[in-house]
Amino acid sequence: MTKNEIAKYIDQTLLSACATEDEIKSFCQNAKNYHFASVCVNPQFVPLCAEILKDSDVKVCTVIDFPLGSGGLFNKQDQADRAICDGAGELDFVVNLSLVKAHKWNELTKELSSLIEGVKLAANFASEEGGKTIITKLILETCYLTDEEIVESCKCAKESGFDFVKTSTGFGTGGATAGHVKLMKETVGSEMSVKASGGIRDLDSALEMISNGASRIGTSAGCKIVDSL
Repeated sequence: MTKNEIAKYIDQTLLSACATEDEIKSFCQNAKNYHFASVCVNPQFVPLCAEILKDSDVKVCTVIDFPLGSGGLFNKQDQADRAICDGAGELDFVVNLSLVKAHKWNELTKELSSLIEGVKLAANFASEEGGKTIITKLILETCYLTDEEIVESCKCAKESGFDFVKTSTGFGTGGATAGHVKLMKETVGSEMSVKASGGIRDLDSALEMISNGASRIGTSAGCKIVDSL
């Protein structure tokens, strides 16, 4: 795998609560230089990143209801609408873990479907031509889930129309594992993609996730990973 090839797997991530505007500017410039798939930042920095990256091949990704996923449906919808309006092209939603742990799969599917419908409406409104494409990812926080809960959550995401399922926020008790990535990919099949995130800090870890089915790697060590080749 070449440097350019692995760079396109990477969502270069800066989600620190202490990140400054100057750090974000430098972060985006590095992302442009490396041609990463996206930068993943907190919502307040979406307008800045969108302006810096508007003429590049790097997308702006942000997190919704992060990191707990417990803000409720309307809060998620409001955050998503604002992020799309501000220029985000990818949204990483944190799943409602209370519904997952209660095994309320029908209720979870209904909530996720509402989010996808809201994204479509906001995308049409934000684009002058209509039909702006927004990539949606559902963060499962797999460190808290059983294999059965991971599988059922993936099925709910698939039925609802999400583009990706994602392993972790990076703020939980554990990050991505190759086993969870493989399980998620086996569940969603070719119709969806898997993003591995949390604790991926070197080339070997990134390649292990990719070999087990990950199409994206969420990491703050993207430059280090690419330079390792």
